[in-house]
Amino acid sequence: MQITAKVETDYIYKDLTYKIIGCALTIHRELGNIHKETIYHKALALELSDQGIPFVEEQSIDVHYKGRFIGSYRPDFVVDEKVIVEIKVASMISKDMLEQVYYYVKGSAYKLVLLINFGTRKLGVKRLIYG
Repeated sequence: MQITAKVETDYIYKDLTYKIIGCALTIHRELGNIHKETIYHKALALELSDQGIPFVEEQSIDVHYKGRFIGSYRPDFVVDEKVIVEIKVASMISKDMLEQVYYYVKGSAYKLVLLINFGTRKLGVKRLIYG
């Protein structure tokens, strides 16, 4: 399996992703990197709301196999019906995390994922475009 994420110069939803990343940076500066994912999830919901950025938490995305529904995936956030945001708290963003997100969005209408890692001293953000 090869992930075909485009290079960073191919920006889609540039303004929206900058706002989302700005929210995450604000949270990381305030809370640091020592909490569980649920804490960062709740903080990001508050920050997005305070910034007037529309979002849905854990919106169901259907998964199909051979054209048939077999289950669903619930990303942490779908922001403005455009961007999937996944929160992690880990020592680094691993290849497995990137592959997992790829399979979540494969075949869906969503093409942009922000994988945000609060678990490091410096906030980790991967902006992944699939298409």
